Amino acid sequence: MPNGEYLRYVALGDSQTEGLGDGDDTVGLRGFADRFAEHLTAVNPGLRYANLAVRGRLAGQVRAEQLGPALDLRPDLATVVAGVNDVLRPRFDAAEVAGHLEEMFAALTAAGARVATVTFPDLSVLVPLARPVAPRIADLNDRIRAAAARHGVAVAETARPVAVTDPRMWTTDRLHASPVGHERIAAALAHAVGLPGSDDSWTHPLPPRPTAPGGSTVAAELRWAAAFLGPWLGRRLRGRSSGDGRTAKRPALLPLTAAVDQGLPL
Repeated sequence: MPNGEYLRYVALGDSQTEGLGDGDDTVGLRGFADRFAEHLTAVNPGLRYANLAVRGRLAGQVRAEQLGPALDLRPDLATVVAGVNDVLRPRFDAAEVAGHLEEMFAALTAAGARVATVTFPDLSVLVPLARPVAPRIADLNDRIRAAAARHGVAVAETARPVAVTDPRMWTTDRLHASPVGHERIAAALAHAVGLPGSDDSWTHPLPPRPTAPGGSTVAAELRWAAAFLGPWLGRRLRGRSSGDGRTAKRPALLPLTAAVDQGLPL
């Protein structure tokens, strides 16, 4: 669309797109997709926005469950962000995951939508125990870039700026962006699609902060493993997902003001 004149935005994905880390299930989740919709609405007040994402979904599940409903909504702009849940599984096939993403890129662009996606930061910088997945992330990012190039998909390179490794960009689970992180992702997407008023300020480091008292890295990792890794592994062993029984928080195209009126998260 010329000059960023998007009127129907649909977001597909998993927990990051749903908004985990930015709000909660009591007050409502915001997240980068909601924040990106706010950027879009500032340019086009008539924008309507739907968010089909559900936490815990693998890339193949996003394709199977969300692509059809997204196409039915006839978006002129869509974001597709998925794959991190696949990276964390023991049996990871980068080609298969990228294939699911590319099928979504192809279908949405063929339907006339402008599509945007992101690359993923190296989780091992934030979670030392995740070092074995670093090559997986690098491989998937390369495949995302190649698939995006084949279909004219805009890529927000959120993997590259040094700022993404600032702990303030992440929640205590180190897997979901914090409110600051979600805002940076939204700004990156606005920049990637050339939205008027956007720039590369999202890549800039956060303001300096006082140096935190030193502590045991080993103790911190053990606390993190007990609080977050253990429950995650427990769900995997039981064949459960954090998204079991959940549906999309915003399945219909609505103006942002309509979400407020109906008590839905922005």
